[in-house]
Amino acid sequence: MSRSTEAVVAKQRKIQASQDAQDAQKRRSRPSNKVSGTAQAGTREYPSEQPAQHLAKPGLEAQLQQKPQFEAPDYRGSGKLQGMSALITGGDSGIGRAVAVLFAREGADVAFVHLHAEDEDARETCRWVEREGRECLPIAGDVKDPEFCRRAVEETCARFGKLDVLVNNAAFQEHAESLTDITDERFDETLRTNVVGYFQMTRAALPHLHRGASIINTGSVVGLEGSPQLLDYATTKGAIHAFTKSLAHNLVDKGIRVNAVAPGPVWTPLNPADKSAEQVKTFGQNTDMKRAAQPEELSPAYVFLAAPVCSSYITGIVLPVTGSVGAQ
Repeated sequence: MSRSTEAVVAKQRKIQASQDAQDAQKRRSRPSNKVSGTAQAGTREYPSEQPAQHLAKPGLEAQLQQKPQFEAPDYRGSGKLQGMSALITGGDSGIGRAVAVLFAREGADVAFVHLHAEDEDARETCRWVEREGRECLPIAGDVKDPEFCRRAVEETCARFGKLDVLVNNAAFQEHAESLTDITDERFDETLRTNVVGYFQMTRAALPHLHRGASIINTGSVVGLEGSPQLLDYATTKGAIHAFTKSLAHNLVDKGIRVNAVAPGPVWTPLNPADKSAEQVKTFGQNTDMKRAAQPEELSPAYVFLAAPVCSSYITGIVLPVTGSVGAQ
């Protein structure tokens, strides 16, 4: 049995509360930096500013005042993943939910991992996957627990008969102004969730993957360029990029492709569960597009990398979807 995810949430909220207290002591007035002229290059317009809101960890999409846009209403499925099955970690909200919906629209059945505290979001993801006419299996547990990872893979295979695509996406993030603010407990939680969790879920999945299967990891622009206030998180994302490229070399002879997507700032519960309300308001405005991405702007990249018809000759890449962003 996996260890209680309630303990995971309690630990993450303890880390968050400690950082929030430090921020309150250091906060000082700042001039307004309102940005205009956001770039709108998609099929619908996206907001340039978010409500000033701060969430308790792990961050629930249901509690966001401005809901992330994950539905991709103008995306038309064409059977690119027909008859396949996928397992997504962190699939209850944000990028994970958007990926689950498009995978289903392309014909895949979807299992996803979430924490018990995220049950409400998980039910909503299931509702959207099932609206696409596919089966959905939510699995609550902690990716830091190797036994849970093994069980999650086995439950997916038992339900769907096989596993074709693994998406490692679950993450923990908490900012800090200085390396000295990062406690051993915080570093351990970030490293074990973001790197060890990917490693363990992949190790559990490998015996069930076959020629034509794929693994997609969620990296980050901060893993490419660094971040002064996400020292531990950026470190783990850089490690994920290296893990992706190394594993791609390791598995290429088996016909299993391994790639990563490196998002820039994306409007998901992860960020208001990290940043202060004032920072959330202008989140993403330092990109060339002067806004954060919406999850539905990321999910097609995962479809592209998952579908053999699109990317059979692509392995070992880190695909940046960043809005031309600098260091965060």
